[in-house]
Amino acid sequence: MVKKVSKIEVPSWDYSPSLESTSHIVLKEKYDLYIDGRWVKPHSGKYFATVNPADEQKLADIAYGNALDVDKAVKAARKAYNEVWSKMPGSERAKYIYRIARLMQERAREFAVIETLDSGKTIRESRDIDVPLACNHFFYYAGWADKLEYAFPNRKIQSLGVAGQIIPWNFPLLMAAWKIAPALATGNTIVLKPAETTSLTALLLAEIIDQSGLPPGVVNIVTGYGDTGAAIVNHADVDKIAFTGSTGVGKLIQKALAGTSKKVTLELGGKSANIIFDDAPIDQAVEGIVNGIFFNQGHVCCAGSRLFVQENIAERVVEKLKQRMETLYLGNPLDKNTDIGAINSKEQLVTILKYIKIGQKEGAEMYQPVCNIPAKGYYCPPTLFINVAQSSLIAQEEIFGPVLTIQTFRTVDEVIQKANNTPFGLAAGVWTDKGSRIFNLTTKLRAGVIWANTYNKFDPTSPFGGYKESGFGREGGLHGLSAYLK
Repeated sequence: MVKKVSKIEVPSWDYSPSLESTSHIVLKEKYDLYIDGRWVKPHSGKYFATVNPADEQKLADIAYGNALDVDKAVKAARKAYNEVWSKMPGSERAKYIYRIARLMQERAREFAVIETLDSGKTIRESRDIDVPLACNHFFYYAGWADKLEYAFPNRKIQSLGVAGQIIPWNFPLLMAAWKIAPALATGNTIVLKPAETTSLTALLLAEIIDQSGLPPGVVNIVTGYGDTGAAIVNHADVDKIAFTGSTGVGKLIQKALAGTSKKVTLELGGKSANIIFDDAPIDQAVEGIVNGIFFNQGHVCCAGSRLFVQENIAERVVEKLKQRMETLYLGNPLDKNTDIGAINSKEQLVTILKYIKIGQKEGAEMYQPVCNIPAKGYYCPPTLFINVAQSSLIAQEEIFGPVLTIQTFRTVDEVIQKANNTPFGLAAGVWTDKGSRIFNLTTKLRAGVIWANTYNKFDPTSPFGGYKESGFGREGGLHGLSAYLK
C-alpha cells in the first residue's frame, strides 16, 4: 500500500517567462565527422536525428560513423602523434590548449544554449556550471603541459599514443573537456565519440579546435551509436580507452580489453549516499540535497540519490524537504526561472518511471509536488520515497533521474554500514558540525569523492572517480595526467 501524503501548503508565485535567446546560435542542418582536420561524410552515408528533449523537435542530423570511419580517424591520430604532437615541446602544446580555452570562453553563450537545447538541462546549469568548468579544465591542463617533469619528479614519463575516448549524455561538453584537455597536455592524440543524443556541443568544440589551428589529426570526433564506440575500443592501434557511462557497458569494455596492452580508465555508475547528522545546518543541508539530485534532473552519476537522516531529526528534515520541493519550477530548460528541465530522452524517461512504479509496489511512501508538466517533451516531477528498505531496488540500483530515497539511522557505525552496502562507490556527502566526524567518515566511506557540508562541487584541480562498480582511475587534477602517461 502507498501511504497518501497530504499536500504541503506553501506560498507560490507565477513567474513571467525569462527565456534565453537563441538568436546568436547557428545550427547546421547536417553535421559530418571531424577527421584529420576536415569535415568528412560518413562512409555509410547514414545520418540520425538529434532531438530537443524539451519539445521533441528535431535539431539536426548527425553523421553515423562506422568501423571504417573509426579506422580512418585512428590512422589520422597515429600519423599526427608520430609526426607532430609527440615531438612538439610542452610549451607549444600549451599554447594550443590555452587558445582552445579562450575561444570557448568567447563563444560561451553559444555553447550554453546548444547544450541546453540538446540535453534538456537548464540554461542556468549549462551557463553557470558546465561551460565555465569545461573552459577551466583546458586552462588548467594548459598550465601543466610544459611542467610534467615537476608533476612526476624523478620519473621518466612518456605519452601513450592514441587515446580512444567515449563520453555520456549527462555532461556532454564537460566530459569532453575532462578527457581531451589532459590527453593533449601529455602529448597524446585523440579519437572521441560523444553520446548519440548529445553530440552538438562536441561538434561545436571541433569547430573551435579547427579554429585554434591545432595540427590535423590531433583531435578527431566520430559520432554514432554503441557500435561506433565498440569500434574504437576494439581497434588494434588505440593505446588507451577512457570511458564514462554505465556500469554494464564498462564491464563489456573490460572484457574486450582483457589480454591487451591498452590502458583503461572507467568512470561508471553511482548510487551515492548523502548523510545528515542531527548537528548539521538543516536548511543548508536541504538546499544541498535539492542541488545534489533535483536541480540536475538526477542526471549526475554522483547524484546524492540515497539520503540518510539521523532518526531524531528525520521528521523535520522531510518536512523542510517537501516544502522546498513545492517551490521548484519544472518547465522549459531555456527559461532562467526553471529549476528542473527535461529528461534527456524518451528511453531514459521510461526507465525512471519504471523505477517509480517499483518503489510504489515495494511499499515505500511516495511524495511528488504538484507540477505543471508541459504537453510536449520528456519531463518527470521531483520524487521522494520515504520509509525505504535497504534491500529495495530503488535504494540499490542507479535510476539516473530526479528520484530520492530516504532512510534513517541512529549511530555512525550504522550509517557507514548502510552507505557502503551498495555495489557502487562513486561519491558521498556528509553534513555535520563536527570536523572530527567528517574525517572519521571519509576514512570509512568507500567512495571516490566525499563532500562535507556541500554537494556536487567540482574543480579542475581535484581528482574525480570511483571505487567498486563505479570504475577505476581518476580524471581531473594531477591524477588526470597520469592516466595518459606511462
